[in-house]
Amino acid sequence: MGKFIVKETATGFKFDLKATNGQVIATSEVYTTKAACLNGIESVKTSCLGGVEDQTVEPVVEVKHPKFEMFCDKAGEYRFRLKARNGEIVAVSEGYKTKANCENGIESVKANAPEAVIE
Repeated sequence: MGKFIVKETATGFKFDLKATNGQVIATSEVYTTKAACLNGIESVKTSCLGGVEDQTVEPVVEVKHPKFEMFCDKAGEYRFRLKARNGEIVAVSEGYKTKANCENGIESVKANAPEAVIE
C-alpha cells in the first residue's frame, strides 16, 4: 500500500505520494496550510481514477476532468499531471525517460493513492 508523506516547507505544506517500494510517484504544490494540503490529498484520492489524456500524440483526444495529462517537457522527458474535477492540478510526476515508464507511473498512482495512508 502506498502512503502520502506530508512535509512542512519554508512557505507551507506539501505532500509526496510514495509507492509500496518507497519511490515517490507524485508530488503536490506547496499549500499555505496543513488543512489545505490534506484536502489536496483527498482530491488526489478521488481524482486518480480518471482517464488519461495523452498529449504526446496528434491529434490529442481530450478527456474530461478528473484526468491525468501525459506530456513531454522541454528536456524531452515524459511527465504527467493529475487534474481534479475542477481542472486544478493536484499532483505532478518526475520526468521519465520513456513513455512506458510514465504510463507505469500513472498506473502506480491509480493503484496506490485510493487506499494510501497519510503520514
